[in-house]
Amino acid sequence: MAWFFLALLIALSVLVIFLYNALVKKRQMVEEGWSGIEVQLKRRSNLVPNLVETVKGYASHEQETLDAVTQLRTSISSIPADNIAGRAKAEGELTKALGRLFAVAEAYPDLKASQNFTDLHQSLDEIENAIQMARRYYNGAVRGLNVAVESFPSNLIASQFKFDKAEYFEIEDDAERSVPKVTF
Repeated sequence: MAWFFLALLIALSVLVIFLYNALVKKRQMVEEGWSGIEVQLKRRSNLVPNLVETVKGYASHEQETLDAVTQLRTSISSIPADNIAGRAKAEGELTKALGRLFAVAEAYPDLKASQNFTDLHQSLDEIENAIQMARRYYNGAVRGLNVAVESFPSNLIASQFKFDKAEYFEIEDDAERSVPKVTF
């Protein structure tokens, strides 16, 4: 009988260790996913001033649009890294402002023909695609962690060792999710 309880205790210990390590792995994947998003957002942030300066040379009277992009880029850096909802909102606004900037650029044939602008536009498109992929990875990692935190029996270990659900990176404003409307 003692052997049975010893075997049961060992089996439970192994299960607890396995579940704890699985939760740690999932939490690390969430942190890695967020880091990937931040890397791509930093790349975009570094590219925006060059893009603005290029467009400014051709469309200096479109100052309001240029200022909006610059201001949004600057304001994003003041949002704490762990404020995922705030970052998602600010990044959505920057994406809309960049859409307006490209719409302005469409009105200037010389600008569209500029190799510098074309290269910057292409780089920004690539970065936007990388951001989208990083968000998908992050949200997948969040989903994995959240399922583990809420599922039995890992929820027992999660609550005991204070593993919390993570926030998804999503755009909350319906207007930000829609295609921007550009009129002249």
